Formats: sequence, structure tokens, C-alpha cells
Amino acid sequence: MAVDMKMNILVVDDYNTMLRILKNLLKQLGFHNVKDALDGGQALNMLNSEKFDFIISDWNMEPMTGIELLREVRKSDKLKHIPFIMITAESKTENVITAKQEGVSNYIVKPFNAETLKGKMASVLGAF
Repeated sequence: MAVDMKMNILVVDDYNTMLRILKNLLKQLGFHNVKDALDGGQALNMLNSEKFDFIISDWNMEPMTGIELLREVRKSDKLKHIPFIMITAESKTENVITAKQEGVSNYIVKPFNAETLKGKMASVLGAF
């Protein structure tokens, strides 16, 4: 099945610069319906009021972290089906294990480029 390039994607990061980078990378890959949130709490509010098809979130944010957001998404019947990629600057094995146990779809360690993002998204969505 073809990947819907018009899907609604939510990117979550507490740094505006990283949000801009992610949105630009997604645009390069052909995704244009991208919204952003500055922390997990704002993201959760948006997820509960709008329809999103994919989530890309940073791990380290305040007050609600990416892993806390992932837990909330996975325990919600309305949201648990949404693919979720976690981004972090830390490549600690225990973080990867925790994210997998919590139901993350894939995991990206910073720094990364458009090809890395495309590969991680393709592993979740299928080739595009």
C-alpha cells in the first residue's frame, strides 16, 4: 500500500530550531501536512483535538517528556495505533530498551539527515 504523503504529522520538540529542521526534512521527503508542539503536554492536547497519522517526538523535554507522551499515546484507545518515532541525542541502550517496551515504532539518534529519517519512517510505513 502506498504511503499517504498527505498524512498529518505531529513533530514535538522543545527547541524551535529542531522543529524547523524536522519540518524542513519532512518537506524534502514530500510531507507537507506537518504541525508542531513544544512539549508532550501540548502535543497530547493536539492529539486529542485533531487527527494525526504519525508522531515524531524528542525524548528530552519539559514538563512532559517524549517517553511520557509515548506512554500516554499507547494507553489511549483513540491514539494507540499512531506510529511514533522517538528522537534523542542519547544512544544509551537502556533508553532504546525503555522506548521499545513502551511501544515506540522506531528510534533515531541525533544528529541525523533526511535519508536516516526516510529510512526510519519507511521501516514503519513501508517504502515511499
